[in-house]
Amino acid sequence: MRIHFIGIGGIGVSALAKYYLAKGHKVTGSDLVASEITDSLKKLGAKISIGPHSSMCLRFYLKQPDLVIYSPAIPSSNPELKETKRLKIKCQSYPEALGELTKKYFTIAVSGTHGKSTTTAMIGLLLIKAGLDPTVIVGTKLKEFGDSNCRVGKSQYLVIEADEHMASFLNYWPKIIVLTTIEKDHLDYYKNLKNILKTFKKYVSHLPKNGFLIANKDDENSQKLICRGRTSTNGGSTSLYSLKQRRDIKKLKKILKIPGEYNISNALAALTVGRALGIGDRTIFHVLSQYKGSWRRFEIRHTNLREAEHETTRKITIVSDYAHHPTEIKVTLKAAREKYPKREIWCVFQPHQYQRTYYLFDDFVKTFRTAPVNKLIITDIYDVAGREEKKIKEKVNSQKLVRAICRGRTSTIYLPKEKIIGYLKKNLKGGEVVIIMGAGDIYKLADHLTEKKIRKKIN
Repeated sequence: MRIHFIGIGGIGVSALAKYYLAKGHKVTGSDLVASEITDSLKKLGAKISIGPHSSMCLRFYLKQPDLVIYSPAIPSSNPELKETKRLKIKCQSYPEALGELTKKYFTIAVSGTHGKSTTTAMIGLLLIKAGLDPTVIVGTKLKEFGDSNCRVGKSQYLVIEADEHMASFLNYWPKIIVLTTIEKDHLDYYKNLKNILKTFKKYVSHLPKNGFLIANKDDENSQKLICRGRTSTNGGSTSLYSLKQRRDIKKLKKILKIPGEYNISNALAALTVGRALGIGDRTIFHVLSQYKGSWRRFEIRHTNLREAEHETTRKITIVSDYAHHPTEIKVTLKAAREKYPKREIWCVFQPHQYQRTYYLFDDFVKTFRTAPVNKLIITDIYDVAGREEKKIKEKVNSQKLVRAICRGRTSTIYLPKEKIIGYLKKNLKGGEVVIIMGAGDIYKLADHLTEKKIRKKIN
């Protein structure tokens, strides 16, 4: 089968493209810009067209595809999407296509506002170690998967990261749902928490009568979906996990290599899934003890900044992290302070999406005013193409955010992204921990600081 992907460079869409490549299908794709993700897909055999006009319509391909899968971020005005519909080619969004797979497998779906990627990764690795040979689709890259976001197994098990944005997870039909947390987010779509809870409740109702809901007992909003030990919608079984599981917590604190109480909670979720599947504790704890983290999830690197004028070298620690919601930022910075209690901590933050920054503005201010960091640098908001409203963009920017934060702390500044490296080189003395944080392209800054070839050019 020939499958064409519009927006193939996305973290979710690319994983599905890798799945179909592994299954022997012919894959083509297009995206606005090239990336390490599109490069890796090309190496696997995908034919990819880059640029806004390089693949304007499907007639440019030698043979018409049997199926077109597009990213939810693709607008209806996209020329390829319009041409697909004109030619009456079968067309699915990424959530719709992934939803079809969830019906064919014994699917374990990890959902919630926070912790999805780490928990999905832990569960996937756990099933692999237990000999269950799962297929795993996750929203980050794992070294255990060859720096990939997809691992194709031969068994009936499928482990996926189930995103709630635009109610995508309503397309999925899992046998096990892991519910980490529920908070206000994506308010451009949901408008309020009430609508978020209503949608999560509908999603949980997708569980079959013999299904499992595995939920975080410490999360107040998740508990609203549970009634007397069973799901509130269809009577499926419920298992809860909590930071009050003293014996398990004591053991996890000793063995986990990744920092933070939130990661202990993620590990508890994986532990509960493992036990539900009949996997022994010995195997589960061994896997959790070996987990070293994933791409942009408290990813620790080390580098030397060299001052050319004086030929001096300053050693610093770089932490690349995906946190972009106020709660994620809070727990990540807390974990950093716990891990590095005596080090000076700097945070470079790129807000993700104007609408999130606008709707959660007060939460961002509160979080950063009390953050345990010595220096905070905030750069321009990452503009998510096709998902921003002009009227919102006119109401909020990073300078406004910095001014609001500065009323409570003076160690906060705004810098355009292109000036950050120069500022760090000039002001870091050595020994600091620099956290590069955000869900946009700010991670490239960490790459610039830690990749030898690039660092020589900078210096």
